[in-house]
Amino acid sequence: MLNHHQFKSDKRLNTHSHACSCCSMSRRSFLGGAAAACTAALTTGCASLESLHTTPKSHEEIDLASFRPRPKVRVMSVVAREKPPYWLGWPGTAYDVEGERVRYTKAIADASRRVGIEIVEERQPLEENAAVATFVKKVQAEKPDAVLVTLQHFQSWGTAGEIVKAGVPTIVFAPVGTAFTGHVNSLAFRPGVHVISSLETPAIEQALRMVRAKRQLEATKMLVVRGNERKEDKFGLVNLQYVPRVTFEEMFNLTPVSEEAKWVAHQRFHEAKKVVEPTRQDGLHAARSYIAAKQLLKNEGCNALTTDCLGMVSQKKVPTPPCMGASIFQDHGVTYGCEAAVGPAVSLMLTSYLFDKPGFMNDPVPETAKNVLIAAHCVSGTRIYGLNRPKEHAPYILRSHSESNLGVSTQVLWPIGQPVTLVQFFKPDALYLDTGTVVGNVHTPPAGGCRTSVEIQMDDIEDCRDVRGFHQVVFLGNYRRDVEAFCQLYGINVVHSPRTHDEMIEPA
Repeated sequence: MLNHHQFKSDKRLNTHSHACSCCSMSRRSFLGGAAAACTAALTTGCASLESLHTTPKSHEEIDLASFRPRPKVRVMSVVAREKPPYWLGWPGTAYDVEGERVRYTKAIADASRRVGIEIVEERQPLEENAAVATFVKKVQAEKPDAVLVTLQHFQSWGTAGEIVKAGVPTIVFAPVGTAFTGHVNSLAFRPGVHVISSLETPAIEQALRMVRAKRQLEATKMLVVRGNERKEDKFGLVNLQYVPRVTFEEMFNLTPVSEEAKWVAHQRFHEAKKVVEPTRQDGLHAARSYIAAKQLLKNEGCNALTTDCLGMVSQKKVPTPPCMGASIFQDHGVTYGCEAAVGPAVSLMLTSYLFDKPGFMNDPVPETAKNVLIAAHCVSGTRIYGLNRPKEHAPYILRSHSESNLGVSTQVLWPIGQPVTLVQFFKPDALYLDTGTVVGNVHTPPAGGCRTSVEIQMDDIEDCRDVRGFHQVVFLGNYRRDVEAFCQLYGINVVHSPRTHDEMIEPA
């Protein structure tokens, strides 16, 4: 069996992964193989070895993905229309009313399965006032997580308005041909309402994700590892469990160099584009930190965590920062925030739950010569294209944690030319929201600072120095309107960075 000393090497790795001759090697054979074979596998990689993202589990290992909350979500769905056949009025007498109802009903059902929620369909469309009143009473009595109203006539907006009065978050889907701007504006800007005026059915799926995300936030208990006190608290929808920092330190010390630790270290090194500072010993420590975090979450009955990582490292309480493990957490849809910062950790949760994408919590650095924002930190997930695309991750280089030059962190290379969104809860009921485009990746050296450093050309902000917030969360794609819609549906205030510096200056 591969032992600690066979894995360990004092040599620094500086390799690129490429194919090897051990492509049928299993986890057990890897762990039980000779030292020479194992060393070769670690340094050259093997194309068919299972990815860390699907690490085989033994009976004592904890499935990381099991921490992601999966609450029951129930949405009532109903169609509102004039009683067909009708004469005149959009969508028109040439419109196949019943055929389109069947098509959209199927699209909604398919979307609900992908999102993982329950759709309770009202079989009969609402075509008369009495039916509308009965349905509203049903909503008030059953209190679903949301109501989805599909409109099939432009005179049915009054019905949608009556359903909104039931006091349940309401999604109104108005296919093109059932609304003018005046119809849409009658409801579109009301709190607790989200209006989709479109033929794009993926917009329905994203709306259902909003409902799911809200329930996931409510179902999350986040572990905050800092200080000396054990207590409970809340941040917005999220429950918090505080534990003393020494709790993690003790858990790390109790975590052995297990077969899981060796496998995790092997796979993270294997999948890297390049390895610079970290040694195999660093990889083992980083894997132990990852396993300790899972065990602590299980012991405390929590779903996510944020730790006083810098405090532990600066006081030399642990031999490694948790950066590598935190990156793996993010890739599995489980939040692991840096520096025991609660608001930014909840922001990571939002991007994960609402878009199924890992976020990148960062320090904002203005680059004044280029007038771009550099988002910099030593923890970034690699599955930035989506959690549901496990075989597609951004290339990354394994580095040390830059401030301490210890352990293993990921320098993730973000795709140039792609849009990104920045969010940060700065209060439980308020967040900063901006967008931009990736224009570069900064390397250390020649720069100082954190390992993953992404240059972003900001949208609608003339001066990069005026971007609001600290520890904002960056994630791939322009989702400004979707975040705004979520916030409107659930009463969260949105603040954008000012377009000009004059707008940035607060009145005396």
